[in-house]
Amino acid sequence: MTITTSVSICLPTCNRPDLLIHCIESCLAQTHTNIEIVIGDDSPDTSTARLIAQHYGHDPRVLYRRNVPALGQARNVASLFARASGDKILLIHDDDFLLEHAIARLLEQWTRHPDIDVAFGNQYEADAQGRIDVPASRRMNEAYHRTPAAAGVQRLAGRTGIVQMFPNNGWLADAALVKRIGYDVPANTQLEVCCDFVFGVRLCLAARAVCYVDDYVSCYRKTGHSVSQATRHTPSAASMAAWHFLKSLALPPELEPARRLALRRLVPIVVSLHARNRQGRAGLSLALTHLYAYRFGLSLRLYYHLLMIWKNAWLAKAPTPAQLFESDDQVVDVTRTRIP
Repeated sequence: MTITTSVSICLPTCNRPDLLIHCIESCLAQTHTNIEIVIGDDSPDTSTARLIAQHYGHDPRVLYRRNVPALGQARNVASLFARASGDKILLIHDDDFLLEHAIARLLEQWTRHPDIDVAFGNQYEADAQGRIDVPASRRMNEAYHRTPAAAGVQRLAGRTGIVQMFPNNGWLADAALVKRIGYDVPANTQLEVCCDFVFGVRLCLAARAVCYVDDYVSCYRKTGHSVSQATRHTPSAASMAAWHFLKSLALPPELEPARRLALRRLVPIVVSLHARNRQGRAGLSLALTHLYAYRFGLSLRLYYHLLMIWKNAWLAKAPTPAQLFESDDQVVDVTRTRIP
């Protein structure tokens, strides 16, 4: 089965041609060779198109399309799923890459567990140059509940997505299920910044069974150019969107503990975001109604966040330097005033 199974590697890209080439090369280096690489390009110019034509113009495995106009991340991935013709679908982003045994290792799980719909493994963490940080990789996987003790078919498939055990890419799933779930989120909504998470939750909730492999199969490259990094300290942060999505999910009783576990991780992040953006009342209410996320007051993080909320509330009320120097007849330019 693993030899004859066709795999569509879906690869969205936008204006990162050099990283894209590295990603494509990692796909072409797979020990499982029955693949197609379906690329959707949102780049604003044709530089990526020219590079693809130069390197892969005669390779039938590389199916490139430039989106004019650009589709945006969610719609781009959705279009890739629609174009995919393989029995299985794997998603990989243009700044990440696969280890050469990734597809073969994941496909093996269907031989061992024929009823599964989804398989995934560990991710390495790498810097912008692709250098792998092994200790950081171990910490990242442990933070997302990917540990040796958790290996195998998951008892509750939906829990895998809810607690973010399911990775943002590098997973393999039955194409029919992926296409049925789809990747679209409502345009111009908060969900656009956490569409990977939204999809992962929906996929795992719909899957018959999900298998986790305790082996590294892909590499997540940390760069400062992603949407999640660019918005991470703003009200539009992916964590804030994920929080709202999780709170709104209708779940069966057996998955409520998974929601609680996921919120335990997200609550302090969202409280911090509220504090940074001078939304003190919302942050305080969230912290006090979810004290379990702070070990019921035994976490120093709670008091740090309360201090942040107080500080930003005080700054919001405090007069500006210019206001301090204002009088009825003059305003002193404090930027030019030297205070001894």
